[in-house]
Amino acid sequence: MIRRSSRRSSVAVRGTVLGLMLGIPLVAPPVMAQEAMPGNPAAEAEGGVGEDTAIENTLVEQPRVLISEVMIEGIEGHPEEERLQISIYDAMQVRPGMRVTREELQNDLNGIQATGWFSDVRIVPQNGPLGVQVVVQVQPFPPLSTVEINGDEENLLSDELIEETFASDYGRTLNLNDLQQRMKALQTSVAGQGYSLARVSGPERVSPEGVVTLKLLQGSVSGVEVKFLSKEGDDTDENGNPIRGKTKEWVITREVSIQPGDPFNRNQLERDIKRLYGTQLFSDVKVTLRPVPEEPGDVVIVLGIVEQSTGQLSGGLGYSQSQGVFGQVQVQETNLLGRAWNLGTNITYGQYGGLANLNFTDPWIYGDKHRTRFSTSVFLSQQVPQVFQSEDNGNIRTAKDYADNGSNKAYDTGRSYGFTDGDKVPGEVNKADSEYPNRSWFDYEGDTVVLRKIGGNFSFSRPLNGGDPYQDSKWNVLAGMSFAEVRPINFAGDTRPYGVSNKNLRNGKANNDDVICVSYNCADTNSLVGVRFATTYNNFNNPRNPTSGNFFTAGTEQFLGINNDSPTFNRLRASYTQFFPVDWLKIHKGCRPKAGEQTDCPQAIGVQIKGGAIMGEAPPYEAFCMGGSNSIRGWYDCDMAVAKAFSELTIEYRFPLISIFSGEVFMDAGTDFGTQKDVPGKPGLLLGKDGSGVSLGTGVIVTTPVGPIRVEVATKDFTSDYRFNLGVGWKF
Repeated sequence: MIRRSSRRSSVAVRGTVLGLMLGIPLVAPPVMAQEAMPGNPAAEAEGGVGEDTAIENTLVEQPRVLISEVMIEGIEGHPEEERLQISIYDAMQVRPGMRVTREELQNDLNGIQATGWFSDVRIVPQNGPLGVQVVVQVQPFPPLSTVEINGDEENLLSDELIEETFASDYGRTLNLNDLQQRMKALQTSVAGQGYSLARVSGPERVSPEGVVTLKLLQGSVSGVEVKFLSKEGDDTDENGNPIRGKTKEWVITREVSIQPGDPFNRNQLERDIKRLYGTQLFSDVKVTLRPVPEEPGDVVIVLGIVEQSTGQLSGGLGYSQSQGVFGQVQVQETNLLGRAWNLGTNITYGQYGGLANLNFTDPWIYGDKHRTRFSTSVFLSQQVPQVFQSEDNGNIRTAKDYADNGSNKAYDTGRSYGFTDGDKVPGEVNKADSEYPNRSWFDYEGDTVVLRKIGGNFSFSRPLNGGDPYQDSKWNVLAGMSFAEVRPINFAGDTRPYGVSNKNLRNGKANNDDVICVSYNCADTNSLVGVRFATTYNNFNNPRNPTSGNFFTAGTEQFLGINNDSPTFNRLRASYTQFFPVDWLKIHKGCRPKAGEQTDCPQAIGVQIKGGAIMGEAPPYEAFCMGGSNSIRGWYDCDMAVAKAFSELTIEYRFPLISIFSGEVFMDAGTDFGTQKDVPGKPGLLLGKDGSGVSLGTGVIVTTPVGPIRVEVATKDFTSDYRFNLGVGWKF
């Protein structure tokens, strides 16, 4: 027993009477549900101060008695006896020698209880020879040994987090105030993970061994409902009927990863809403949480969907080297039958050719857990292949074959080399001169070589998500097939499988060794059947204008010979891109933020290396083109090389300027590894294309709703020969 006493000699005469009045023990209300411990007065006491005795009439002055001594019981021999004793005395206002009322003693009891150190507190007044003795009986909590979490969602709190939170308290006397702070830290941690409805409560139980049991209550999702809303936010029409949406409900709910029975997670829901916006089917998604009266803490997620128009009709004018000046009309529906299917057609008609394309895409095959995408298209195109064009060294034009034995009569022979004696030389053009010297000549027609293609393709692609459609995956794979019938023609639509450089002419005619096959095997048509496999890895921090991260893609396409005029070859491509963030120029105001503002200065050094190779004998129009706005920018499109293998390197510095304008400084370099000679007909060598080179340049980028537009100027091999380029989208 610990005592504090007063040795005043003046003891009140009324001490005995008032002492009897204070003799009713003062008992603190229970703090928690607690297991009975040996010697715990809470387990043995009866009664206490009820409401009828605790509330006094404030109009009547309460009697006071002299306190002669304050004694503490229950902490003798405790490892932290001194600390607990100081805590009790600091919490009390009553001191020996003071005259106090019962209400003041009750306040002291409450103060001792509020220290958090004791599971039970009692104040027992006793009459003594010098006045009233105040005996404070306490039961301290045991030293904290273990913290247990009770609840169905206890996995939300990891053992590591619990251990880290309570590490400084283990082995010390449990204090409820400290415990509440630790519980608040746990709840903050859970809320930081997105579980905003989570509540950590308790303690439910404190064992004599110091095991504290806490309760984790986590609000769960009882269901997900979809409501279609008008643009004004109403869910009913003017007649009071629910608004019916075009989109199938499963198209919406399949983007929501939170399922009934899952704990509610705000971060997870925000990602789900972001995916819904990513479908580009909805102009707004309003989320409300509706409580479930039968299940306190549970909610129903109500998605208010505002659909947007998914039909599009667009058109415009443009220019390209393969089509010249062209006009374009595009019709597209991105939510066909309410299933998020994309069906579109594109018709382009230009100075040199045209394109008609019908395409269909299912962005997520119904019921597929891998989020597999299906795409297919059919097309009819007519275009000028750039492999037979050059800016300064002439072009390869169409040639018409015929036989001439010195007479005035010409014999058209159609597809192949024909002579009046009926002999034919199938296959390679160059055999004609060696086997029939000076006998067969080709008439130079002079039309631009045009390729007419009819075909289609399909592909399946999916992220490598392990069967979790909501898992962000950096890797994607693709597999597909393509089919095409390719026919070389002139502008009149006549079949022209032969071509000749307009520099290699003799009186308007071309000898056999100057003629090349535009198509494979000099055929009227080529059938191209290919199987394609590809993979990509994307780790960019921003898909539109990255400043860090990397991107890798590699693919192979195997073409299968299905007849004599169908080539068999394989084409490999790969590229790697890396961005490094820098902070060099501060022209844009976002690069010079004021106090409290965030930096908005996307600038980086980008490096890209890409290459490819063809194995087998591919027709010349399938060779790699080097040069142009998406290749080596100091050369015009396909004006650097027509190669069977190539490699390109680009280093580019991008920086913001003002408003929607950005700048760039770049260097491009590329080589064909000397493979122009391996392309059938050697069109690149016939047209004097360089095969390799370096380009330095600069440009301005304008950010538009359809993407960035580049206006660039670049030098050719460090000379004063400049090229101007107009490009849509970043080069990489």
